[in-house]
Amino acid sequence: MKKISLLFLGMIFTYSAYNQVIGWRGPNRDGNFAQTGLLKSWPTEGPRLILKVDKLGKGYSSPVVANQTIYITGMIDTLDYLSAVDFQGKIKWQVPYGRSWSKSFPDTRSTPTVEGDRVYVIGGMGRLVCIDANTGKENWAVDSDKDYNAEWHNWGVSESPLIIDNKVVCTSAGRETSMVAFDKMTGKLIWKSESVGGNRAYASPTVYQYKKFRFILAVTTTHLIALNPANGTTAWSYKYFKKELIKDDDMDLIWTNTPLFKDDEIFLTMGYDYPAVMLKMDSTGTSVTEKWIDHTLDNHHHGVMVADGYIYGSNWIGNGKGKWVCLKWDTGEVKYETDWINKGSLIGADNLFYAYEEKTGTVGLIKPNPEKWEVISSFKITYGTGPHWAHPFISDGKLCLRHGEVLMIYNISNQ
Repeated sequence: MKKISLLFLGMIFTYSAYNQVIGWRGPNRDGNFAQTGLLKSWPTEGPRLILKVDKLGKGYSSPVVANQTIYITGMIDTLDYLSAVDFQGKIKWQVPYGRSWSKSFPDTRSTPTVEGDRVYVIGGMGRLVCIDANTGKENWAVDSDKDYNAEWHNWGVSESPLIIDNKVVCTSAGRETSMVAFDKMTGKLIWKSESVGGNRAYASPTVYQYKKFRFILAVTTTHLIALNPANGTTAWSYKYFKKELIKDDDMDLIWTNTPLFKDDEIFLTMGYDYPAVMLKMDSTGTSVTEKWIDHTLDNHHHGVMVADGYIYGSNWIGNGKGKWVCLKWDTGEVKYETDWINKGSLIGADNLFYAYEEKTGTVGLIKPNPEKWEVISSFKITYGTGPHWAHPFISDGKLCLRHGEVLMIYNISNQ
């Protein structure tokens, strides 16, 4: 494994030069970043801001660090753009890759997926694109939602493409299919799955591995699906959305959270007072059953974390309000539900959590503790506009935060 180092503002940045897949909520899409040597507390004003870049386009997607470059998407006028930024803050290139969603909340929401010298993104209208990571040149593109008759919900496309083996997959869900797989090098169709029901949701798929089982876990507006990555056949599906469980018939539910799993158990959650559920897969890998149901941790679109047998995250009290919750993984027991400013996104690294509260832009360094919500340090983001919805990203001792058109990089290394 080749290491590359850069010196910038007195800091050394070290990168691993190999074809690891980097993207949405870390390498396993579970919010965990394999970083060590990070600060255990911050100064009152927060960690040191080492880079600020604007004019990146409006968006709620996360920045991603790979190839000694920060990749980030944003909406400029009516198009979604992918920008490549170096660690001096220079935009190396900025290219359009599809039409933005034109209706409610049109700002770009697809986080790039990077593998080697290729970047994969999906436009707000469902155009799947592979872009050269060094030049910004388009390698290939497929209008996956149009070609496979995806049916959109109210807010278009928010998915980040998933790379698995020789494939890139996306959830162009509708009556024709639920998921489509393409050759990651050419864009040629490899398979399309059967439709299990439901239209396009907002959650990004993930790779589920347990013992001999290896599935793609994908989400439509109604179902969780486990697919065989080789041929797209359905191993099992679970109908999560049930009309009778909606408290308000006029409420539009959104399923944005990538499923969280540990061994043979899978946790699902969405907002709007809709119950969360823990599923258990049977020993044959052909079905799941409900282990427990929870009515407290209805996470909106911020992601949840698991640490030492407990689930942490914020819940939905209203679109502008939420509390912070801890559940016991095994039983669903509620350990606490507590106020801390407002709901927000949550990731983890080096045995600590990083919370990014959505209303005031407060960033908190959190100690996982099943007895209380324990904030070690915090500071406020003062740049950018709009809600603070972009999930944080951590790489090589750097905390990457996005607010509207502005990207901020903080030094969180203790070196």
